[in-house]
Amino acid sequence: MLTLSGSSQRFCDGLSRRSFLSIGSLAVGGLTLTDLLRAEQQTGKSLGHKAVIMVYLTGGISHQDTIDLKPDAPSEVRGEFNPIETNVPGILISEKLPLLAQCMDKYAILRSIVGQTDEHTSFHPLTGYPQNQAQREKIPNFGSIVSQVQGPTNSVTPPFVDLFPKMQHRPYNSQNAGYLGSQYDQVKADGEDIASMKLRFVSPEQFSNRRELLRNFDQLRKTDDTQRIRGMDEVYGRAFDVLTSSRLVDALDITKESQHVRDRYGKGSPKHQGDGAPLWNEQLLMARRLIEAGVRVVTVAYGFWDTHGQNFRHLKQNLPTFDQGISALIEDIYARGLDRDVTVVVWDEFGRTPKINKDAGRDHWAPVNKAWLAGGGMRVGQVIGSTDKTAAYAADRPIHFRDILATIYHNLGIDPHALIRDINERPIGILPESARPIKELIS
Repeated sequence: MLTLSGSSQRFCDGLSRRSFLSIGSLAVGGLTLTDLLRAEQQTGKSLGHKAVIMVYLTGGISHQDTIDLKPDAPSEVRGEFNPIETNVPGILISEKLPLLAQCMDKYAILRSIVGQTDEHTSFHPLTGYPQNQAQREKIPNFGSIVSQVQGPTNSVTPPFVDLFPKMQHRPYNSQNAGYLGSQYDQVKADGEDIASMKLRFVSPEQFSNRRELLRNFDQLRKTDDTQRIRGMDEVYGRAFDVLTSSRLVDALDITKESQHVRDRYGKGSPKHQGDGAPLWNEQLLMARRLIEAGVRVVTVAYGFWDTHGQNFRHLKQNLPTFDQGISALIEDIYARGLDRDVTVVVWDEFGRTPKINKDAGRDHWAPVNKAWLAGGGMRVGQVIGSTDKTAAYAADRPIHFRDILATIYHNLGIDPHALIRDINERPIGILPESARPIKELIS
């Protein structure tokens, strides 16, 4: 995995992350993102590949206080927020999401997701399986599956970039390629696997020296772990190709965007919330830029929503930033004509309890969950599924969480039941036959 960008902290070499971004403009080879976008505008071509941005809300956001309000329920259920009209007649969401209310026609809401278990992990959204099974069977991240099936769009842009920072609660962190092998691992924008070699800050001449150093590792191949060594070779080779091109670095440098666009997304903060992710809107803009640079899958960990106590106070602080960032990402995808090529999915591990607890919080609630989906050529501007009068259980059209992943694969042009090959060439199905694209969404 390759480190590229993150918060503006300083490293042991005295350089900040933002220094890296400006250094990246001196990298050699490849067109800059600005060049690519200018060429696209002149030729009128579309993105040219299918892509997905998945936003994972660490901790599980309250569905009763965002997109499934129950104003007629008892006070210990309905909470403090009121529903408001959206720009789609008949659809109501929280008053704390006014910007999302005004672009409801550009996304769909799922209110009846089932099948998840009570575990604070990213395994359900990223692999389609609970943590124990995913770890035991080494089930890969969905982005790694896309990497194997479709490969990169060009020689210097990795197919899968992960913007998850390293979080204190380990199960929130993203999974790797598992049984596919390390050559399909994501390029991580906050890891230190290759950054420890300080490849971000070396000259082109030094790259050649580092290549020679890697060639001298032949002695390692005498060990029994030849498969892993082979995978490392491929990862390092890809890393050198990426680092000698400015394309990815340019994509992560949001200063190349107009001030108007940056203001629309807002900033948030790169500082972690609790033991989860930062509520950092600039990463959402980075995600869109990475997709335009040729990346197929970008994953973002966003905010901290485990509100066992003071649920409403926390949401009053966080929801305005969430509302601005997510609405900006969705509207930007449509404004740039990417809505048929790029799927945006915003979801998490579970919902929250219908009844407010003694600490004014909502606890874990696995029986039902929700999601926002936009773009991907999908039929948006609708709500799919419903819950009972306290938002405790699916009342209509239960949707298994794997169906969301099946829909993502469908939008990418991948058969969700296709066979892929593990590192030992054994055929394995991507998802079980029971997982199906959500028919109400696909055209």
